[in-house]
Amino acid sequence: MSGLPLLEVRDLQRGYGGAWRLEIPSLEIERGQLFAILGPTGAGKTTLLRLLHGLDEPSAGRVIFEGRPLTCPPPIDVRRAMAMVFQRPLMLAGSVRDNLAIGPRFRGVWRDGSLAELLRRLDLEALARTPASDLSGGEMQRVALGRALACRPRLLLLDEPAAHLDPGHTAVIEGIIRAAHRQDGITIVLATHNLGQARRLAQRVGLLAAGRLVEVAATETFFERPRHPLTAAYLRGDLLTEGPKAP
Repeated sequence: MSGLPLLEVRDLQRGYGGAWRLEIPSLEIERGQLFAILGPTGAGKTTLLRLLHGLDEPSAGRVIFEGRPLTCPPPIDVRRAMAMVFQRPLMLAGSVRDNLAIGPRFRGVWRDGSLAELLRRLDLEALARTPASDLSGGEMQRVALGRALACRPRLLLLDEPAAHLDPGHTAVIEGIIRAAHRQDGITIVLATHNLGQARRLAQRVGLLAAGRLVEVAATETFFERPRHPLTAAYLRGDLLTEGPKAP
């Protein structure tokens, strides 16, 4: 299995009332890779993440995780291998510490030492006993990221993790993501509309426009030598209203 991509998409489609579809013929994400999905609002980024996580069922095609077709919902061992952080995180009742500990406690891998290290990495040690509902938006997003990382996933899906944050909090979030990728070896799929964030963090980048995967390339190639006219237009700041034309 070691030679297989961690995640594969084959002829994936998702329809909405017959009016809009996500259509991705093929996509592979290697183990240990940080892959960024760029695209304007409404392009299908969140829809794709939900399909990759097994939260929604495709209209056609399939997602393959570690060589196994992904079902909706996935079996328990697959669910435990994945984690997803949404754009607007939901805090659970209790303190910051309670939120971070709930996953490891549920899975029977609770260790005080690992939680202390996680609080340090998140720069939340001083807020460990603070009610999570009292946190700022940036602090809540750190807790949401930490809650996912505490479960030690092999795949982490991030939906616009810094979309509503100021530059300072964005830098902190990006540092946590970078450490999870480089130090922990977690495969990460990051959906964002932030060009700078994708360029700073990702090894490969894909552009979604109107539900179609326009282009996928290594980060430097994507930004410096885009092949598709829609990619070049998006990088210029043009508003994309359609996907690629069929050949």
